Amino acid sequence: METPRHILTNFETALENLRKDVLMMASLAARSIDSARKGLFERDEDWCNTVIADDEEVDTLEIQIDKAGMDIMLRYHPFASDLRNVIAAMKTSVNLERAADQAVGIARRARKLILQPALPEIARIEPLFDTATNLFKDAIKAFSDGDIELARTLKLRDKGLDEQNRSFAETLADLMQKNPDSIRGYLELIFIARCLERIGDQAKSIAEDTIYAVEVKDIRHTSIPN
Repeated sequence: METPRHILTNFETALENLRKDVLMMASLAARSIDSARKGLFERDEDWCNTVIADDEEVDTLEIQIDKAGMDIMLRYHPFASDLRNVIAAMKTSVNLERAADQAVGIARRARKLILQPALPEIARIEPLFDTATNLFKDAIKAFSDGDIELARTLKLRDKGLDEQNRSFAETLADLMQKNPDSIRGYLELIFIARCLERIGDQAKSIAEDTIYAVEVKDIRHTSIPN
């Protein structure tokens, strides 16, 4: 029996609205990461406060997306690829919320650093920001465009971010011995780097869910080719 066209149209509209909400949430999360970066490097508390204030909107969108996704599944009983797209959107919203939480963590640490003398070593964390931000934005692009080839690149790139974070932490640990008066500031930078590493983890998860939605292939526990 053919599904009535008006039901299909309603489903397609609901699915498109769900995607739009996810992309709006992604835009807010990306903005929070950028604002946290400005707060840190510009030593501007206003940018930090903006990140913290915007987090409530991100949380609200996550709840809205979760409810909309459940409504779609209960009302339309989507099959196969449609169901995977709904689930991928819902899982992506969870990862976006977690990434936004990491941006809040960075903003809170940055506010503490602003109260201390400026550390020249802060420049050392900029490459980690570049890597994490690019990972996150490419994950969103892969989700939005259904770009599997781009999504596949994120697992190896996330491993590179992990290595950057490890090297950064080791460098600051050495500096702590030489500059004990700066230990508190160094610790804040190490925690910020850890937040960036976790943003990379969320980006990788978004990419994995995108691949599953398009190809029905679970790559979460597959090894990275040498």
